[in-house]
Amino acid sequence: MRSLRIVVVACLLVMTLAVPALAKTELVLWYHSGKPEERAVLEYQVKTFNAMQDQVVIKAVEIPEGGYNEQVQAAALAGGLPDILDLDGPFIANYAWSGYLRPLDKYITPQLKKDLLPSIIAQGEYKGKIYALGTFDSGLAMWANKRYLKDVGARIPVSVDDAWTFTEFMEILRKLKAHPKVKYPLDFKINYGRGEWFSYGFLPIFQGFGADMIDRKTMLSAEGVLNGPEALAAAAWFQSLFAQGYADPNPPGDTEFIDGRAALSWVGHWVWQPYKQALGEDLILIPMPKFFRQATGMGSWAWAITSNCKYPDAAWQFLEFILRPEEIVRMTDANGAVPSRVSAARLSKAYQPGGPLNIFVQQLQKIAIPRPVTPAYPALTSYFAEAIDNIISGADVRKELDQAVKRINEEIKYMGLK
Repeated sequence: MRSLRIVVVACLLVMTLAVPALAKTELVLWYHSGKPEERAVLEYQVKTFNAMQDQVVIKAVEIPEGGYNEQVQAAALAGGLPDILDLDGPFIANYAWSGYLRPLDKYITPQLKKDLLPSIIAQGEYKGKIYALGTFDSGLAMWANKRYLKDVGARIPVSVDDAWTFTEFMEILRKLKAHPKVKYPLDFKINYGRGEWFSYGFLPIFQGFGADMIDRKTMLSAEGVLNGPEALAAAAWFQSLFAQGYADPNPPGDTEFIDGRAALSWVGHWVWQPYKQALGEDLILIPMPKFFRQATGMGSWAWAITSNCKYPDAAWQFLEFILRPEEIVRMTDANGAVPSRVSAARLSKAYQPGGPLNIFVQQLQKIAIPRPVTPAYPALTSYFAEAIDNIISGADVRKELDQAVKRINEEIKYMGLK
């Protein structure tokens, strides 16, 4: 009996030794080369995730941001997309429409969806399905030199609901223009050049006047929306700011606000640290003004699982990890962006209620409008930015907007969108 027991144990031992260890699922992740601090956090998160469990290994590949979208498009056409993809928010619809992404809806719990900023859902949703989620969003508002505002007796808004009216805003600009130390009241970061900044930064002006880049109900035409009376008024007002010396159409660099030549800077969250270092306690954040309606830009990089991925459940494990509130704050503390979850914002010293950047959270919850969620967006933003660039330079407003509308509608027809 004893010998039989020994034989059985020996057999089991041999069988155990003969069974190889289960192989880990290896997933390839592509990400854009953003700020060094941002890259460092992502590298830490990948390393931490790989060490905390023994089923999935993430292999991260960094791709230069400048040509990122072009490389992704080329890989998609060649069938060579990775498992997990980092992509710029406005391009999500185009990738989803092209069949490059898997819907994430089955993984998103009601609790997670409720906790995410509405702007994150709006950015990642196409045709009723969510294809991408970001760990952070962006903020667009006005940074102000408090000293100059006090000099001209300007009221300082403390919340989104308390924002300057259009009339109030214009009166403050006039007073700032007369200030002896102010060369241009408003810095629009024109030095960024024609590109996505022109859509992100200036479309909210058109929306504030009641216009838009495209008809949001159908997403099939820009006629009467980008060249209607509201759009013409918005473009004419915007152009007049440069023509009348309220903003510099050809800034020599990126330091107008830091050097004190501009009193207000119309830009995003990403300038927080250099502005804070330059102005100290004189730096304050002002919500977007109330034109005929109040609007702000939104959208940033987000994560998606590609249709190439054979193990989407495993890919979601990593996305679920970096979407934890503490991991979101780890990232936003590094890159300065707005946490994508309300619970994460509460953990952030900068973005929690009463924090110096909380206005960005308020805006994303109340007045943020995504750039048009349509597969045609790459064409829309290109034509819009070209029109804006020419308008800043003094071109005929109606001619530029009519031309943009014509080209946008032709592109939508060419793509066969319905």
